[in-house]
Amino acid sequence: MHDFEHTVLEWMQSPFDTATQEEVRKLRKDPAALEDAFYKNLAFGTGGMRGKMGVGTNRINQYTIGKNTQGLSNYLKICFPNEQIKAVVAYDCRHNSSALAKTVADVFTANGIKCFLFSELRTTPELSFAVRHLKAHCGIVLTASHNPPEYNGYKVYWQDGGQIVPPHDTALSSAIERVKFEDVLFAPRKELLELINTTIDKAYQKVVVSLAAIGRGNRNQLTIVFTPLHGTSITAIPQVLEQAGYKHIYLVEEQANPDGNFPTVSSPNPEEPQALAMAIEKGLEIGADIVFGTDPDSDRLGIAVRNKKGNFVLLNGNQMMVVMTQYLLDYWQRNGRITGNQFIATTIVSTPLLSKMAKSYGVGYQETLTGFKWIGKRIHDYPNLEFIGGGEESFGYLIGDQVRDKDAVSAALLACEMASDLKETGSTLMNLLEDCYRKYGFYQERLVSITKEGKEGLKSIENTMKDYRKKPPQKIAGISVVSVEDYQTSVKKNFGALADAAIDLPISNVLLFHLADDSKIALRPSGTEPKIKFYFSVNQPFDSTTSWEQQQEKLNRKIDRLQDEMVKI
Repeated sequence: MHDFEHTVLEWMQSPFDTATQEEVRKLRKDPAALEDAFYKNLAFGTGGMRGKMGVGTNRINQYTIGKNTQGLSNYLKICFPNEQIKAVVAYDCRHNSSALAKTVADVFTANGIKCFLFSELRTTPELSFAVRHLKAHCGIVLTASHNPPEYNGYKVYWQDGGQIVPPHDTALSSAIERVKFEDVLFAPRKELLELINTTIDKAYQKVVVSLAAIGRGNRNQLTIVFTPLHGTSITAIPQVLEQAGYKHIYLVEEQANPDGNFPTVSSPNPEEPQALAMAIEKGLEIGADIVFGTDPDSDRLGIAVRNKKGNFVLLNGNQMMVVMTQYLLDYWQRNGRITGNQFIATTIVSTPLLSKMAKSYGVGYQETLTGFKWIGKRIHDYPNLEFIGGGEESFGYLIGDQVRDKDAVSAALLACEMASDLKETGSTLMNLLEDCYRKYGFYQERLVSITKEGKEGLKSIENTMKDYRKKPPQKIAGISVVSVEDYQTSVKKNFGALADAAIDLPISNVLLFHLADDSKIALRPSGTEPKIKFYFSVNQPFDSTTSWEQQQEKLNRKIDRLQDEMVKI
């Protein structure tokens, strides 16, 4: 008998409904599929709990979602005794998201918790905003971000509007583990459920416009192409652009309607050029100035801008972060708002360029673990400091502190403000990026993701991390390794005469190699997908005698050499 067989047998009887029991019986005819569905429990990662939908403990379904919500309800009662606990629930366009959101709401109300449920799909950043706006104790959004159609997920937000972080994350996981499926209360108390929609929409959109509509250009002169990639941003981005005064907004109609099948893209991920192909085609057709798209829950933003030849090119997440931060810092400086009491933030796997920007403008710089929840935590931990903005390499950006997660809605508006300002002066976003590289150095980054499905894939990823820990390379592509930061042991090992140093960040399964030429390579398994990720960052002084393309190609060749040596899985 497999070690999960007893769990399989449990799922073939009460309290599981007859449809679930029948699905498990069918699954037993496919041992490999059965094992993948039951060999482990879905766990919280950097972005919450995410997985394929279906029956089993390693799947998203009403029972795993119910168990999580029961555990969360139990934990909330410990944290907030003698209070009327309030929760907010939102969901995106994915299959079953609406039904799963209703399950979450039912379990909350069954436990005596007041639940505000969005009556229709809404963006993740609006959920984050709503938690604080409604003075709720927590929030849940049903989403699997940019994953394929067969996935869904469950993200937990605490009362500050940020995703759960220590000590709540581990304590909540323990509370969930203690729950048995037969303990889950599914019978709702209707008097504790309140549907919400336009009132929160108006409040959120007003805040977005106040934070991001800071430009001085003629908004009526900018031509915009926007695609929600079948997701939730259709409920917010057109509205805030119109409120800010933009008139020429063109939707990619084929991708405008919410659809969990994502029929026009292989992946609804704006990090991938293919996802914006239809939008770029429309942009060329109508002579647009800027093209952008969002992932299904609208926390990630991909932007395509014109290069010197007039073609659209997709900015990577680091480049987007650089130009947005530069624009915000210029705005704050121009308005005399930089007093030394401000900060910007990014993550350890993102471009090091932001640290140079912070120093140049005399603002604080915070570097966090991967995952935007850690930037949200820094905002929470430093209430006396003003957060200007910050982002991560995975196409996420946040302006100000009214939302505590990456927000593609406000970032999209800010991108238009930048493009509008620059157009009025005869410049472009690519020119602004070049100016940043000229000032701070030419940086080039690359992310390489290797997918390894199933139990064997997980073992392969674990072995790769183990091997690099056990025997870290002394040289990579002929370049000496200066130090290795192991965030699992919280130790920075310095090669040579220097002593080892402690890392003052929470424990995380990340390795970071610093090379003698200031290159940086990070390795980390994804917390929400069956992937291991390799992050490369290289740089050189900007060479005014050489073209942008030639400098970029030189750095890309350098990354190629580093990648050839490091990616061996």
